Amino acid sequence: MRLKALIFDVDGTIANTEHRGHLPACNEAFAAMGYPIQWTWEQFVAMQSIAGNALRMRQSLAAWNPALSEEELETAVAQLVAHKKKFYIEKYLPELPLREGVVAIMEEALAGGVRLAVVSMSYEAQVNALLSTRLPHIYPHLNPILGKESGPKTAPDSPLYRRCLAELGTSLAETLVIEDSEEGFAAARRVGIPTAVIYNEYTFGKNFAGAQLVARSLAHFTLQQLEDLCLPE
Repeated sequence: MRLKALIFDVDGTIANTEHRGHLPACNEAFAAMGYPIQWTWEQFVAMQSIAGNALRMRQSLAAWNPALSEEELETAVAQLVAHKKKFYIEKYLPELPLREGVVAIMEEALAGGVRLAVVSMSYEAQVNALLSTRLPHIYPHLNPILGKESGPKTAPDSPLYRRCLAELGTSLAETLVIEDSEEGFAAARRVGIPTAVIYNEYTFGKNFAGAQLVARSLAHFTLQQLEDLCLPE
């Protein structure tokens, strides 16, 4: 098999985390701190191009109260993020459904000696909590797991994907990224890593031109089919 490593995004790719996890956790954090801000699902989807919930929270706070200083915004956002992490991990995460086909592909990869890694824009505490809780038999084999603390994923030079590739030690032709979003796909594409986009309800119809594969579910594919469709001969 030419494929030596699979790199997975997390939110919306491994699990359906946004609608039933991150959104209600953010809204509960706003309420816990007494801010009259409650995002609808439509508003949350519209903010997906903004990199991370901390920045989205900051923008919502600044719009609600333009008089807040930069220092006040920084303090408020740090408190909101702490609340949100706690609510997400303790209350919402245990019920989040995995996306169809993810476990089967991961198990097939492990059986075939293909390495598994994770690159995410989310905080690593949230990523590790999700993976260890929902994929306990696979979690020990995921390496590296790179989240927000490890670097920016969607910056122009895609440093997080470059770091992951370096840590894996595999070539571009031996590596495949599994993404769900336009921003994540663009980050992988800037590095030149072949990418299969498995879209979801809120990324359907986005610009995935140049992806090696665009499909609605991993359940339709075996690992060999992914290799044949996505990797260069």
